[in-house]
Amino acid sequence: MAKLDGKVALITGGTTGIGAATARLFKAEGASVVVTGANPNSLEAARAELPGIEVVLSDQADPGASAALADAVAARHGRIDILFVNAGVAAFSPLDQLTEEDFDRQFGINVRGALFAAKAAAPHIPQGGSIIFTASTAASLGMAATSVYSASKAAVRSFARSLGAELAPRGVRVNAISPGPIETPIFGKSGLSAEQIEGFKSDITSRVPLGRIGRPEEIAAAVLFLAADATFITGEEIIAGGGMAVI
Repeated sequence: MAKLDGKVALITGGTTGIGAATARLFKAEGASVVVTGANPNSLEAARAELPGIEVVLSDQADPGASAALADAVAARHGRIDILFVNAGVAAFSPLDQLTEEDFDRQFGINVRGALFAAKAAAPHIPQGGSIIFTASTAASLGMAATSVYSASKAAVRSFARSLGAELAPRGVRVNAISPGPIETPIFGKSGLSAEQIEGFKSDITSRVPLGRIGRPEEIAAAVLFLAADATFITGEEIIAGGGMAVI
């Protein structure tokens, strides 16, 4: 029997990278999977690349869209057993170049959007269900030019604790996965030039004890553990950074 037979999983930011890898793994384990993306231009490509997985346009920055999404998924499937709040953005800049727009966008999607996505889905999550947030090792490290992104992910890590306490009486577990550097499209959306991205990758790889950047599939495996196997774990964080932030 597959680990997620009969389960319904909703993954925000699930059309590429960690979200897409997790969607494929959840489907392989028997779940009915719905993923969201906010870019209409990428949705058709995602539908072709994620056969058997429902791909929906929804912007996590809009709490109203998150509420409509959760209601629609629950109406269609009866419930939401697993919510993986994975949508997020990153923009790296030193303090003297930081803009209000950078701050508002990252906190709007990564923090406000993540919390209201969980709020929207929570009424539809039955006993034994699971909410998983994507945080980051950046929340535990002090790295130049990452102040806003790191703070947003520290807030997400905090949600796992506070919501874990709040939803425990209902038998709903809430945890966070904190990836280190992972080879995903988020690098190309960070506002850095190609040269800066390569320099960033080289620098950060040198800080990873395992000596390499991780793969989305490696994070997906940890998310599956939190969704299916970690039945006595809530309010916790799994750091999946090749030893970064802990060694």
